[in-house]
Amino acid sequence: MKTTYYTATSLDGFLATADDSLDWLFSLGELNESSYPEFISGVGALAMGSATYEWMLRNADKVAAETGSPWPYTQPAWVFTSRTLPAIDGANIQFASGDVRTVHAAMRAAAGDRNLWIVGGGDLAGQFYDAGLLDEIIVQIGSATLGKGKPLFPRQALYPALKLQSVQQMGSGMAELRYQVQNPVQSDSAPNAPARKISPGCTAAATARGSPACALARSRIRPSRCLFSR
Repeated sequence: MKTTYYTATSLDGFLATADDSLDWLFSLGELNESSYPEFISGVGALAMGSATYEWMLRNADKVAAETGSPWPYTQPAWVFTSRTLPAIDGANIQFASGDVRTVHAAMRAAAGDRNLWIVGGGDLAGQFYDAGLLDEIIVQIGSATLGKGKPLFPRQALYPALKLQSVQQMGSGMAELRYQVQNPVQSDSAPNAPARKISPGCTAAATARGSPACALARSRIRPSRCLFSR
């Protein structure tokens, strides 16, 4: 069993525009020509944030045109929200809030030996990552840039970094990357993070001029566990 963040992003790292539009994505590839049919066949339970769920409610016609149903999941689903949201008739949905570890345990029990899908958004996937529960990231990168919007994964995955498993071209509009997730360092002090040596050429004058190389050399990069809210 794996817990996987499976999603699509623009080339500059955004899931959606600032107003939660995904229109940019639909012209870049066909869902049934991607890895999605095989992926979803192995999913036993899924979780999503309120912004993702509300997008599906607002765009039921688009979802139905793309997948054949306004709620295309037969698996039990958990929706994280701090507000009261409308349910969908016939859908196996539970609304949740708080610690993702509690929901993850319930998802495992419901899924049996099948995989768990973190649908999005990026911060919810980050919370599973923070808790050490995320095993894999599968991201389809579209040949488009948005400039700003909802971030793919607002976390630093540095110590250790993600491990690239495969790269697959999907026509001329998409490429799919699969990453194995290493457990994040559970310490803000990051004692094993290497200190960068200061180059002799990084004089006070060079630093004052804002040399990027000197700025990096004089910094110690540490994993961040800051939470970003949508």
